[in-house]
Amino acid sequence: MIKRTKETPWLKNAVHTVSWKQALPLVLVVLLTVAAAVWLQRPVDGRPATSASLQEFVPAKVVAVLEEDLAPDTWTEGLRLGHQVLEVQLERGEFKGRRLDTPNFLSAYYNIDVKAGDRVLVRLDVDELGDPYVLSVYNYYRLPVMVGLIAVFFALLLLLGRGKGLRALLGLLFTLGGLWYLLIPLLRRGWPTIPTTILIVAVTAAVTLLLLTGYTWKTLCAVIGCIGGVAAAGLMAGLVGIMTPISAFQMPEAEDLVLRAADQGLKISGLLVSGILISSLGAVMDVAMSIASACSELVTVNPDMDPRQVFRSGMNIGRDAMGTMANTLILAFTGASLNTLILFQVFDYPVMQLLNTDMLVIELIQGISGSIGILLTVPLVAVVSAWLMPAKGRKK
Repeated sequence: MIKRTKETPWLKNAVHTVSWKQALPLVLVVLLTVAAAVWLQRPVDGRPATSASLQEFVPAKVVAVLEEDLAPDTWTEGLRLGHQVLEVQLERGEFKGRRLDTPNFLSAYYNIDVKAGDRVLVRLDVDELGDPYVLSVYNYYRLPVMVGLIAVFFALLLLLGRGKGLRALLGLLFTLGGLWYLLIPLLRRGWPTIPTTILIVAVTAAVTLLLLTGYTWKTLCAVIGCIGGVAAAGLMAGLVGIMTPISAFQMPEAEDLVLRAADQGLKISGLLVSGILISSLGAVMDVAMSIASACSELVTVNPDMDPRQVFRSGMNIGRDAMGTMANTLILAFTGASLNTLILFQVFDYPVMQLLNTDMLVIELIQGISGSIGILLTVPLVAVVSAWLMPAKGRKK
C-alpha cells in the first residue's frame, strides 16, 4: 500500500524558498522599476492637455428607442442602416441617473445598433447653463465583457498552473506594466529608441523568468539566451532596414506620430525595430526556457554529463521547437495583416509591386527577423547551458 504524503498548498509553493540575500536583487529591481514608472507619469510642465484627455465618456443604459428608421441593406451582410433616437440613462459621473435623448446614426462602418436594455458608452458635454447633453453614442459598453474575459484567463492560469501559474501571472503583469508605464513614456521623452527597448526587454525578461523558475542555472541560461535572441532579431531588422531602406516613417501610424508626438522628442525612425524586439520577446523567451529547462533536467538525471553531450541534446531539442515557434511569429504577423493581404489579391497587384510595397516589406521584416532571433536563441542557450550546468562546466 502506497502511503500518501501530505501535499503542501500550492499557494505556499508559489514563492520559491530563497534567502533574503538572494531575493534582495529582484526586489530592488522591481521597486526601482515601479518608482521609475511612477516618476514618468508626472505631468510635464508647460505641455497643454490633449483634446482627447478633456473628453468625457460615460456608460449609459438605453431606456427606450423613441424613434427608429432602420433597414438592412443587401451589401452589408445583414447590418441595419439608418438612424435612431434613444433615451439613455447615465450610470456614472456627476450626472448619474439623468435621462437624456440622443440621435444615433448607423452606417456600415459605424454601426451601434441597440435596443432597450442595452448599455452603450456616450460622449458627454455640458451647455452654457451647465446641463449635460450627449454629443454622440460612441460605442457599445464592452468593459464588463472584457473584464470577464480577462478574469477567465486569470482563473484558468491559476487553476491549471497553480504556483507556476501565479508566478507567470505576476511576470505577465510586470511585463505589461513595464511596456506601458516605463518604455512608452521613455520613448515619448526622447530616449534612444532601440537601446531603451533592449534595456526594458532585458529587465522584463529577467524578472519574468526569475519569478517563474527562481534562482537556478536554467533561469540564468534562459535569460542570457532570451536577451541574445531578441538583440539578434533587432540587429537583423535594423540592418535590413538600412539596406532596404525602410523605417517606421513608412508605417501607417507615422503621420499621426509626427503630428502628435514628434515635438515631444519621440524618435520615430527606430520604432520599427523596437516593435520587432517586443513582438519577438514572448516566442524567444518560450524557446529559451524550454531548452534551458530540458538541459537542466538532463544534468539533474546525470550530473556527470559531458558539456558536449549537453550541447548536442540542447540542439536536438531546439530543432523541434524552431519550426513551431517560427511559424508562430510568421502566422501572427500574417493574421494581423489579413485584410491587407485580401485587398492585395482583390486588386490583383503584380508580384513585383507587392514585394516592394512598404507594408508587405515591413511585415516580412518583422516576421523573418523575429524568426531569426528564435533560430539563434537555440544554439546560444545550448552553449550557455553546456558551459554552466554540468558539474565539469561549473568547476571551470
